Amino acid sequence: MSSKTTASGSVRVQTPENENNLAGSIVLFVVMMALFFGALYSLSFLTLGNPWPMAACLILFALAFWIPQTITGRSDTAGGK
Repeated sequence: MSSKTTASGSVRVQTPENENNLAGSIVLFVVMMALFFGALYSLSFLTLGNPWPMAACLILFALAFWIPQTITGRSDTAGGK
């Protein structure tokens, strides 16, 4: 744990090691991997006559990267807010 002492008292500095609990990180990882593997699985239904599996693949793949980077704010956590 990291702490910082100032003139007014002790202020706790949030470091990457103590900002997330393990259970929340594991749940987020499992959900995002399910989206990613769902995108890969949708490609097994792709044919020249049916473009919808490719659309589903692109959407699921984009969500698997966009959700952790924007909604949950995991892309900028190491920079120090």
